[in-house]
Amino acid sequence: MNTPESIDGDLLNVAADNLVLHMTWVQARVSGMHASISEFLTLADAGLGTDTFNTVCRARLQSNDSARIRDAIAYFENRGQPFSWWVGPGDTPEHLSGMLEQAGLLAAESEMAMAARLDRLAAIPAAPAGLSIERVRTPAQLRDFATINAENWSPPDPAVGAFYEKASAELLAEGSPLWLYVGYLASMPAATAEVAVSGRAAGLYNVSTRADYRRRGIGMAMTLQPLFEARAAGVELGILQAASEGVGVYRRAGFHPFGEYREFKPAWS
Repeated sequence: MNTPESIDGDLLNVAADNLVLHMTWVQARVSGMHASISEFLTLADAGLGTDTFNTVCRARLQSNDSARIRDAIAYFENRGQPFSWWVGPGDTPEHLSGMLEQAGLLAAESEMAMAARLDRLAAIPAAPAGLSIERVRTPAQLRDFATINAENWSPPDPAVGAFYEKASAELLAEGSPLWLYVGYLASMPAATAEVAVSGRAAGLYNVSTRADYRRRGIGMAMTLQPLFEARAAGVELGILQAASEGVGVYRRAGFHPFGEYREFKPAWS
């Protein structure tokens, strides 16, 4: 049975490390951005007014570490920048969410942590005729990727486009561990996906389909094809965070829950 236990005995740490890669790889390399990765906390600052790319994650704290929490919050507060703090299933202490609320952060949303062995994923169902899923290799494709993801906000968030423009050289470099994809339907950009490849794990992020193209099977194709490409490269484990409406879809693809991610934000976000 494809359960988290049969996938990896250290799944919580593998998932946390993959999230760190996704959230910090660009920020650690682009001028004007910043990433701090320690044994206690991971903090990413894109230098932009958006909590999409300004984040804190992978907390390994003690019950008396409230000062580290205050310092992380103060980092963004002193810069007048919004941020999100993501609490994962392997984070400590157990009552970290309560500590964040005591420090003034507000619970925002939650997503289910899910994992699958890539050799047990479901086959890709028939995709709509004319759908071409392409790995982002050019500035034009990267702009398409950014435009679709910016449309997750209404009106579209200009900070998303600014982030990918600043990170263009790094993301388009051959050795980037962040593999970006755009799905084109009849040559029109319709959907996106990202796979962050760390060791033998691939984290799936930024699966997004434009409103006019939904309910056609595009999202499932965008989920599976990048993971199959990661499998072909020797990656064994797929990890993702699913909103409640997507859990059933990912279960059908072969994913199983192993915990929950909770997002917290400051009142000024």
